[in-house]
Amino acid sequence: MRVLLDTTYALRGASGTGVYLERLAAALRAEGVDVVEAADSGRPPPAGGGLGSVRNLARDRWWTQVALPRRAQAAGADVLHHPLPAHARDAPCAQVVTLHDLAFERLPECFDPAFRRWASLTHRRAARAADAVVCVSQTTRRDAMARWGLDGARIVVAPHGPGQATAPPAPAPDAPSHFLYIGDDEPRKNLGLLLAAHARYRAAVGDGALELVLAGRAQPPPAPGVRSVPDPDLPALLGQAAALVHPALHEGFGLTALEAMQAGVPVIAARSPGLAETCGEAPLYVDSHDADGLAHALARVAADPALRSVLAAAGRERAAGFSWRTSARAHIEAYSLSLSMDARATPSRTGGAP
Repeated sequence: MRVLLDTTYALRGASGTGVYLERLAAALRAEGVDVVEAADSGRPPPAGGGLGSVRNLARDRWWTQVALPRRAQAAGADVLHHPLPAHARDAPCAQVVTLHDLAFERLPECFDPAFRRWASLTHRRAARAADAVVCVSQTTRRDAMARWGLDGARIVVAPHGPGQATAPPAPAPDAPSHFLYIGDDEPRKNLGLLLAAHARYRAAVGDGALELVLAGRAQPPPAPGVRSVPDPDLPALLGQAAALVHPALHEGFGLTALEAMQAGVPVIAARSPGLAETCGEAPLYVDSHDADGLAHALARVAADPALRSVLAAAGRERAAGFSWRTSARAHIEAYSLSLSMDARATPSRTGGAP
């Protein structure tokens, strides 16, 4: 089987989608799939709105509707895989899309209205038109069926493996130096709650409080005890963390938390359906709107090595149940399903009403 995989998103810097593409491609090849990667190297970075975003949308449309079908034709691809929902009208082969989450549907207040309308229309249309849809969790599958009317028979659930490659798990440090947050500061990530909770934790504990390290693109205004690291050495930061703190309001899967659990790092997280499906009861859960509750959790974990050991062990055990090999095999199931659907030329190929 030859699969053309659109890896454009892996060129935009560190992200969950980039990790997904990198690890999936390697795992598919290990399972004998002939993966041909295609990326639009000329695509500018996200513009954040305005004329730049309009130009990017035009570029994306050209890539999806013109360049990718030509690449698929030249490669003799059996399947064209879009890692985010897109659909090439004139593709010469079956098409599969990956649906990570429907956060813009579930939490509309966390997204720019123009983006929300665009994503709702285009992603739904692409998912309906695809020959098969990969969902990263049962949570996302249920959302797609309930909100977009997708046929469950065309959906394959393929959970991720643990995220980026990290150093082998190490014993939890007796004297951790910080709490760790990994990600950006988009509203649904709920970074404001963590900053408020950390400030209350510092006020209660005083000089012995652990600092909060923000790894990645989150660059909030400076605050006491908070340090931003835009280009992080994640294994090193994880190795000295008392816990990864993951306060997001909604996740389709929870790749960052799973990565920390694999590395033996305790996780403090806001409970949401997708993350709880992935992480089970391994994290210490908090209410996503309760800064005092999160501050209390920070204080507990910082002060209690035994609790950190229990959380670390539970996380490692839970993470051991996920692998990129298993994910790749589920993707192969989706590719086979798409070929079957394409051969039958079912009405689902045309997508229905937007």
